[in-house]
Amino acid sequence: MSLIKKLGISIKRKPIKREWLGLIEEYRNWLPVSEQTPIITLQEGGTPLIPLESINQLIGKGVKVYAKYDGLNPTGSFKDRGMTMAISKAKEAGCEAVICASTGNTSASAAAYARRAGMRAFVLIPDGYVAQGKLAQALVYGAEVIAINGNFDLALDIVRELSEKYPITLVNSVNPFRLQGQKTAAFEIIDFLNDAPDWLCIPMGNAGNITAYWMGFEEYFKENKSTKLPKMMGFQASGSAPLVLGKIIKEPETIATAIRIGNPVNKEKAMEVKKKSNGEFISVTDKEIIEAYKLLGKEEGIFCEPASASSVAGLLKCKENIPEKSTIVCVLTGNGLKDPDCAIENNDASFHSKVDANTTEICKIIGF
Repeated sequence: MSLIKKLGISIKRKPIKREWLGLIEEYRNWLPVSEQTPIITLQEGGTPLIPLESINQLIGKGVKVYAKYDGLNPTGSFKDRGMTMAISKAKEAGCEAVICASTGNTSASAAAYARRAGMRAFVLIPDGYVAQGKLAQALVYGAEVIAINGNFDLALDIVRELSEKYPITLVNSVNPFRLQGQKTAAFEIIDFLNDAPDWLCIPMGNAGNITAYWMGFEEYFKENKSTKLPKMMGFQASGSAPLVLGKIIKEPETIATAIRIGNPVNKEKAMEVKKKSNGEFISVTDKEIIEAYKLLGKEEGIFCEPASASSVAGLLKCKENIPEKSTIVCVLTGNGLKDPDCAIENNDASFHSKVDANTTEICKIIGF
């Protein structure tokens, strides 16, 4: 007899099941695809909006904060939203190879989707500045990785030049189809909340994602699917904050490698988003990022990569300016397993090693 029957529990209905078809099929009417577009998908999108109770308590004022946890996409980051579109359209155009520059997440996503489409994937990365989890993904997915002596901005200049001269498709966020896919995250937020949030807090590297979110919010608003547009709050690491400082950072430095970019290609678009939304761009220190990173893990059970935590770090930094009873969404762009070294080096956990394998010793540690 099953435990359910032993406890006398009556099962009145079966779980409701609905297959998620991937963001292109789910939002087909909102995307530039046709019946001729071969859909290359890993069923990306549909990521959860998680209430952050500990953050609510820290802020007070009746504020409700949610995390849009895009680290639960197939390759562990929001990049999959744009890559399903970019690779599908490249396949439609007869492309046989793609290329990108990357601090890690783009390379993993591009490799996964390109290989699924039967294409070659070439990725340029700054040698020594890509977290091991991300590099491992790109290699396992079958990318041809080229590590250069230079930073991300130099790598992007190179791949842009190559894509202009040779028959290879660039899939960085300068590719307009990337932003089309990424805008669907805004749709999902509104579909879940039944309206747009008051604030959208988001990390900024190349600034494509903040641009895409705003595009999605505007499109839904124009079709009366929301009653308002959010204030767009963009956050950068203080050692890599070109959009905050208003100048190119030639040697950006931060523990948050995913946003270690000194010359964002979407900077003009991002500044327009800031203006139109009456938003703000603010920098946070690596210390503030790590504090938020650990807070999300210890108090919320959410393991994100350091760059993702900048959205929460920024929100807490400006908590005094948050209007009462606001609804706020913090975008968590990537999974914590992307950067395991950071987790091992930055935590408040207890780790007991070389313990004798007997109950007496273990009970002492537990406190019995």
